[in-house]
Amino acid sequence: MKAKTKKNIKKVISLLILAVLASMAFIPLYWMVATAFTQPSLTMKFPPDIIPKKPTLQNFSDLFERSIIFRWTLNSFIVAGTVTFAQIFVCAMAGYSLAKKRFPGSKALFSIYIASMMIPTQVTLVPLYILISKMGMIDTYQALILPAIAAPFGVFLMRQFMVSIPTEIIEAARIDGAGEFRTFIEIIVPISKPAMAVLGIFTFMGQWNSFLWPLIVTNTIQMRTLQAGLSLLQEQVPMQYSYLMASATYSAIPMIIVFLAFQKYFLKGITVGAIK
Repeated sequence: MKAKTKKNIKKVISLLILAVLASMAFIPLYWMVATAFTQPSLTMKFPPDIIPKKPTLQNFSDLFERSIIFRWTLNSFIVAGTVTFAQIFVCAMAGYSLAKKRFPGSKALFSIYIASMMIPTQVTLVPLYILISKMGMIDTYQALILPAIAAPFGVFLMRQFMVSIPTEIIEAARIDGAGEFRTFIEIIVPISKPAMAVLGIFTFMGQWNSFLWPLIVTNTIQMRTLQAGLSLLQEQVPMQYSYLMASATYSAIPMIIVFLAFQKYFLKGITVGAIK
């Protein structure tokens, strides 16, 4: 009984610690949403209201009066969606090749490719911009999409998952007469859905939140993505915090929807490659 009691006490303490940490992580999100519904004249009130008094939708109304917001949102969906699907497909094929194919230099190639993850993104901005400029892609969707398709992290994630797939399944498909592409599409892809979902969530969120590259590679206001475009609003209305929090809340909604939609796959995929 004493051992059971000690175990229950430890469990309760662990749950309390996790609850406190979860609350601390939730506070910034709640404060952003609460400020978005707060009247502009009350945002600087001290002490602040934990629950907004007389919540208003005026901040969102003012935001949506700028029709360019919807163009920025469309651009973000086009870029994030295209990069996500392309990266899943490319990284899945690369991961399958590196996990299940044996060819000279495969291990060295994988090591070099993964080592590129240690190179800071800022280091590659200038040469990448020069390359995109010489190809005539500045201020186009191609400039926003193509550099992000091949991702070392995505290849690493897919390769680690596919290593755990039994080779006997692939050999059985070959005996049945399936070719390489059919084996990949009908056997490997269905098995790899959890890892692909995790990669899709990370990729979509990363591209949706991408700020520096879209800001550099786009010149016209029509080609800005949502995050790069919202930075212009911050310059125009620097002290209207409720308005800025409304724009931040609006930009966070798609990420929340994507995470909730693929949450079950995400929870399965966080142990990618851990169990064989």
